Amino acid sequence: MDTLRGSLLMVLAMAAFALEDMFIKSAAQSLPVGQILILFGAGGMVIFALMARAQGEPLWNPVFCTRALLLRSVAEVAGRLCFTLAIALTPLSSASAILQATPLVVSAGAVVFFKEHVGLRRWIAIAAGFVGVLMILRPGASGFELASLFAVAGTLGFAGRDLATRAAPKGLSNAHLGLAGFAMLIVAGAVALPFGGPVALPDLATSVDLVAATLVGVVAYHALTGAMRLGEISVVAPFRYTRLIFAMILGVVVFNESPDAWTLAGSAVIVISGAFTLLRSNRTARAS
Repeated sequence: MDTLRGSLLMVLAMAAFALEDMFIKSAAQSLPVGQILILFGAGGMVIFALMARAQGEPLWNPVFCTRALLLRSVAEVAGRLCFTLAIALTPLSSASAILQATPLVVSAGAVVFFKEHVGLRRWIAIAAGFVGVLMILRPGASGFELASLFAVAGTLGFAGRDLATRAAPKGLSNAHLGLAGFAMLIVAGAVALPFGGPVALPDLATSVDLVAATLVGVVAYHALTGAMRLGEISVVAPFRYTRLIFAMILGVVVFNESPDAWTLAGSAVIVISGAFTLLRSNRTARAS
């Protein structure tokens, strides 16, 4: 039952993340990306600050200044800024497909930074996943979108965040991690603000988009945390790829996107190779 609950929570988290991306993309049609990130980050900070206080925790934790958390913050800024630009400037379906390569980058980074052992089959799966990304990007082809490189940069940023999270002190609560993460959205927004359009007062529809993005973002974060703490990770983790399904459905229904055959094929390659990598890594962990 724990594994079933964990799997359902993972699907809920991925659906919520896809909705978050949809609301942010919708808001980006009338507001600059920098302003969206600042407002989104401020809303999330308020919610996580209230959670921390409700749990009797202080809002400041000295761990925030440790090397691992500082590196995590830098990676969070880079990942959030670049991926938000990607979903604002490119089709939601293709940006989300490229993002699914994050676990592959994390696996490769774990070898470099944590000296983890990766067998030949996992290396082949990682390489196949990167080929899937190239199938979506198609550099040099007529369908290539330069702005899609923002999705690649966002993937690298999120992978760096995940790797830094592994090195973070274990005693840091979910509320504190959420507080720190949403604070970095404000920093990312401040970096982007001078390079975007003029700051504007959000209309009612855009305000609804921002509030909805914040609420589903918090739900997604908590559902993801709960999913990874229940049941067998080897069963639960591959369900993270359902995010791509939700994103493609929303892209088609809400934004009238039409993913081409290369995007669909590349997405399939990324999902299959990523799921294989997750399964192999968890088998290795259990065997050791």
